[in-house]
Amino acid sequence: MRTVIASLLIAALLAVLGAGAVIYAGVYDIGATAPHWRMTTWVLETARTRAIKAQASGIPVPAGLDDPARLIIGVEHYAAHCAVCHGAPGVPKGDIGRGLSPPPPDLGKTAPLYNPAELFWIVKHGIKMTGMPAWADHSDEELWATVAFVEKLPGMSEQDYARLVMASMTHGGGHH
Repeated sequence: MRTVIASLLIAALLAVLGAGAVIYAGVYDIGATAPHWRMTTWVLETARTRAIKAQASGIPVPAGLDDPARLIIGVEHYAAHCAVCHGAPGVPKGDIGRGLSPPPPDLGKTAPLYNPAELFWIVKHGIKMTGMPAWADHSDEELWATVAFVEKLPGMSEQDYARLVMASMTHGGGHH
């Protein structure tokens, strides 16, 4: 039994030293134009998914998330801060969004993969090594409104998005 444990410890130590040598030698290409290795992608995606679920598990979702007035606040924040990277119905990703690695997801497709608490946690805290910034300096009210809007993105038409943006402008726009 000691031989097995010693062998496992030596193998783990060699793996850590090997990874350290690869990192220190600069072998891993960190350029945004080079895709991650398959194993790196798996590690990062697994860490992201598990961390979001764990960190958001105790966040209570406020009542009235589907209030139309909330959507007006949410679309304003989204149009001003999110659409440049994620795009919106009828609005392509901007230069910044197209240049990020990993590429920012189309939230009309990926938002349903997360519950409201998880979306709130992502918007508030951001995600390291993805270009997703933290919006913790914005009020929780504004962030929940953004979550309410993001939840409506799947299936939203260009016309619906344009109407919401216009309504936001009519109601004064401008986040606080």
